Amino acid sequence: MKLHEVKERLDVHRADLSGSVFNDVNLSGCGFENINMSGASFQDINMSGWRIQDVNLAGLRLSKANLAGATITESRLEGMTINGILVTDLLAAYAASHQGGAGPEGV
Repeated sequence: MKLHEVKERLDVHRADLSGSVFNDVNLSGCGFENINMSGASFQDINMSGWRIQDVNLAGLRLSKANLAGATITESRLEGMTINGILVTDLLAAYAASHQGGAGPEGV
């Protein structure tokens, strides 16, 4: 199916759209629930204001990302790095320098 220069609302349930391509598409305000996006690729995307909860981001790679104001809470951080530095090590060093602060397990 090809949709070109149209404005439509889609109500999609129990569908396989794998291999689909979206280019210059407005998906603002869309809701996604119980979705398999493994192996998906995103480039030149505005994701400002996103809220994601209870997601598996294992193996996620971010580069050239604007993370200003981003918040990560109640999440597994083992093996996560920022510019090659383990986040758990960064949090441990921060906790040690602020005696009594939460360590990596407190995030």
